[in-house]
Parts: sequence; structure tokens; C-alpha cells
Amino acid sequence: QVQLVESGGGLVQAGGSLRLSCAASGSIFSINHMSWHRQAPGKQRELVAGITNRNTNYADSVKGRFTISRDNAKNTVYLQMNTLKPEDTALYYCNADGYYRDTYGFTRKFNSWGQGTQVTVSS
Repeated sequence: QVQLVESGGGLVQAGGSLRLSCAASGSIFSINHMSWHRQAPGKQRELVAGITNRNTNYADSVKGRFTISRDNAKNTVYLQMNTLKPEDTALYYCNADGYYRDTYGFTRKFNSWGQGTQVTVSS
């Protein structure tokens, strides 16, 4: 199917910046929607930002600070995070959906998650 691999997490001081990347690989036919989610300890996973070829959307808590973008040629989505706050500390996951080609050449839907990358913001 389709695999997603995130990178770019780390430890940063409040006010700092990080850029996350998520690369999709496999027998990809097309990718429709790509998004970033996060989950802090003891909390539910929440949508941070999403992107299609036409639109982007953001959680209210990150509007004006985070920017999502994608490179279709590389099947990669990015999350530029600026003015980070301690409350942004979480495990960040990438998600993508679209179509892939199976071993018989038929196109099938996929919805895949990455393994997560940790972002820690110190005060």
C-alpha cells in the first residue's frame, strides 16, 4: 500500500520554529488530502492542519503560526511551525488518503498514518 514517514521533530524553546516533513511512498496513483494531527499525553488526537490541491485548513490554536504545504512531485507534505508554545508539545502524526495501484494494476483507496514524530517545546 502506501507508507508515510515523518521527520523534523525535536526539542525547541518557546518562540522557536520547527519544520516537519512527511514523505509518502509505495504504488501511489494519486493523493487527495494530506494532514497533520497531534496527540499530547492524556489528550485525544486532534487535527492541526490539512491540505488538498485547492484548500488548506487549520485548527484555531495554530492559525497564523503554522503553515502546511505540499510538494506533489515528491509526495511530501510539510508543516512549518513558528512561534512555538509549550502547549504545542505533542506527538505529531501525518495522514494521507488517495489511491494506489495494487499488484494487479487496479486502483484502490488508501488512508495511511505515519509513525509520529515528537515535538517538545520548553518554556
